[in-house]
This record gives sequence, structure tokens and C-alpha cells, in this order.
Amino acid sequence: MIKGKPLALLTTTLLLAGLGIAVGHSGEPATQTSPRPALSVTVVQPSLQDSPLTLTANGSISAWQEAIIGAQISDLRLDEVRVQVGESVRKGQVLALFSDDSVQADVALAQALLEEANANLAEAQLNVARAKQVAGSGVLSEQQTAQYFTAEKIAKAKRQSAKAQLDSQLLRQKHTRVIASDDGIISSRTATLGAVATPGQELFRLIRQNRLEWRAEVTAAEMAKLKSGVAVTVNVPSVAQVQGKVRFLAPTLDTQSRNGLVYVDLPNAASQGLRAGMFAQGEFFLGNSAALTIPQDALSLREGFSYVFRLGPQNQGLATVSQIKVQLGRRLAGHYEILSGISPEDRLVANGAAFLADGDTVRIIEK
Repeated sequence: MIKGKPLALLTTTLLLAGLGIAVGHSGEPATQTSPRPALSVTVVQPSLQDSPLTLTANGSISAWQEAIIGAQISDLRLDEVRVQVGESVRKGQVLALFSDDSVQADVALAQALLEEANANLAEAQLNVARAKQVAGSGVLSEQQTAQYFTAEKIAKAKRQSAKAQLDSQLLRQKHTRVIASDDGIISSRTATLGAVATPGQELFRLIRQNRLEWRAEVTAAEMAKLKSGVAVTVNVPSVAQVQGKVRFLAPTLDTQSRNGLVYVDLPNAASQGLRAGMFAQGEFFLGNSAALTIPQDALSLREGFSYVFRLGPQNQGLATVSQIKVQLGRRLAGHYEILSGISPEDRLVANGAAFLADGDTVRIIEK
């Protein structure tokens, strides 16, 4: 009996230990902890906006047309220059004067020769009239009568020659005055006081009517989208922004760059501070189209690519986000057009995308 008591105690101890373990496992299971949200976010969905279609190009401001005003007379000294670069001139205005002393003398001589030719012609015509009166009376022979008629023809020819010489000298006298061929602005002056000009030598350049244009350089594909009359906004940084219209497209492309020029009229551009030679950027307005857009804050730029975070199914205010690569289009007043990657029914993280990673859990804040 004494030997049996220790065995009974050991058995009882093991049973109690087993019972404790059983009781411990028979309690309620431990609660699983939910993933901690990385960020509290609001939700935005892509929206369709009616937005303008534009085409951007670069180019230079140029004169619509430049007129070259040159000397039309030789061997005369330039006595007076009346205009400078940048001055406005009117059509017919005198820009410069050549010395005309010798020309005036030549004009006077030509006038005297013409008067002499007129007198000789009058005398020859009088002799012809007398010969006609006595014709048939035998007073004058046929040879003498023929001589009078011939003398009249010679006198007429000499008078025409003298008249032509006078006209030539008067034209030379006119050319001693250098005249503006049109309204405009003097853009260049090579006329030098005291210089002796030669015919055709350039003296001034004139921007006709002070009219400017923008010459935009575009590719062949871009040119196919344009036509005459398309509205354009031309911007010269720190100077002005002006409106214009396409006047015409260049009929050929540059053989090296394969680009072509588009000529855009800019009415009143000069009055707004634009000058020929300025570099400008412009936008061609091509109409309107619907665009799928999202706010700029919903975008995350990483490694040179643009991403958004799309929300998965929502459960008790929590959702998992997926990083989606998107292709951007136009920028539209704080929004960007999305060309690919998402659809209109997607729910996206509205802000804070830069702090998220693919697969993060976020808490959704209802607006």
C-alpha cells in the first residue's frame, strides 16, 4: 500500500497538468491584428472635359515684306539724308537728296534744244504750206516741193529727239530725290552723306506698312493638320502675347530638316512691342475634343514615368492601392489628360500619391 501512494500522486499530477493544457486551449482564439493603413486619402475619379486641341511650334518674328530703296542715278554726290533707322515714313516721302546742279544744267540745255527744234519745225511747216498753195502753178519744181516736205519730216524727228532728251534729263532730276515706295518703318540705312552712288546701290530698307508676321517651323505631320485661317496665339516672353491667323503654308519642306514654314499674320504686332528677329512660341488652335483628365495632385512622378494609385475594394474604410503607369497628354488648368492606363470608372487616390507604394493599405476619407 505504501508503494502504491507515490504512483497515485504522480498519476494525479499528470492528469491535472493535462487538464490545464486542455483548459488553456479550450478558450477563445486570439484576435488577428489588421494591417496598419499607410495614409488617409480622399478619392477622385477621372472626368471627361471638353478641351481645346492645340499644336505648339517655335519660330521667328519677321517682316511681312521688305522694300529695298536704291539709287537710280550715277555720278552724283549724296547731299542730304533725311531719315534714320526706326523712323516711320509715308509713301512718297523724300528720304535723301543727291546734288542736282549738273542735272539742272542738263535740263536747261535740253529745254533750249527743244525750243530750237520747235522753231525749225514751225519754219518747215510754213514752207510746206506755201508749197501747197502754189502747187501746179509752176512756181516751184517738183524737186523743191519734195525738199520742203522732207525738211518738215526731219524737223519733226528732231523735235521728238529733243523732247526725249528733255524727258530723260527731267527723269534724272526726279531721281535726285530718293522717295519712299510705301508706308512703313526704315529697317536699314546704308546711305552715307557725301558718297557718290551707282545705279541700283541699296540706300535704305523699308518694312512695308510696318507689318510683321510669325514664321513657325513645323514637321510634315503637323503641317497636315493646319490650313489657312487657323487662329494662333503667339507669345514672346517678357514682351507680349498677340493673336494672329495662318496666312499660308509653305509649298515645300526644307530638304535637310524636313520641316516646313507656316506664315502667320500678326496685325498690330509692332504696336505691342514685337520686332523683326524676335524668337517666339505659338499655339495653333485646332478645335475642341473630349479628354479623360485627373487632377495634377493625383499623379506621382517616379523614374521619369507618371503613375497613379488605383483603389481596390473597400472594406471597413480600408482599401489596398495598386500603382498604375499612365501616359499623359495635354495639361488643362491643373489637370492632365490621360491617354492610357486607366478608365473613367476607376477610383484613384486624390493626393499624397508620392508617399505610397504598390500594395499599401490606405484609409479612405469620405468627402
